[in-house]
Amino acid sequence: MDLDINTINQQYGRDPEALTRWALGLGKRAICTTNFRPFEAVILHMVTRVQPDIPIVWMDSGYNTEATYRFVDEVVKRLNLNLITYHPQRSRAHREALEGPPPSIDDPRHAAFTEEVKLEPFQRALREMAPEVWLTALRAEDTAERAQMQPVSVNANGLIKVAPVLHWTAKDMYQYLQQHDLPNNFDYFDPTKVEEKRECGLHLQH
Repeated sequence: MDLDINTINQQYGRDPEALTRWALGLGKRAICTTNFRPFEAVILHMVTRVQPDIPIVWMDSGYNTEATYRFVDEVVKRLNLNLITYHPQRSRAHREALEGPPPSIDDPRHAAFTEEVKLEPFQRALREMAPEVWLTALRAEDTAERAQMQPVSVNANGLIKVAPVLHWTAKDMYQYLQQHDLPNNFDYFDPTKVEEKRECGLHLQH
């Protein structure tokens, strides 16, 4: 299938719900990744309205806050999510017994930590699930790198990456949550990023 990416982005790029319907209407194997950070219920609600059983793929590093784990359970129940969780090969307890707490971002060991708890589980998810369409809640205002992205892109392997809410602001996201009476999670921490505007590398590789 040859996709005219520019035309699709012009037509649907500012309409998240229409873009979601387009992506899931391609008839291809689709997944939606999530990290259950603030506003994630927006994309989860959006995709499951179109395809209720879409696999929701979560790379659980083992380092989420208690509030995030409670939020996961609440959203899974509320939206009846088909949640598929990928963990690192070692548990958090195993890793910390040998290497201690997560290294800081200026520690030379931080790259290996990120690889172990996030990037390797994601690569494993892609291999095992072999999606043709990947939906994500990336937003342009998250980081400078994401501001350069398009709502729809195709990577070197032909995977169609779709970011329906790329151009939405935090206010847009909040209003969607309010409109649909969805829960939110503000007590979120990602040890692979630490700083809010920093990339972990997952979206830069794909």
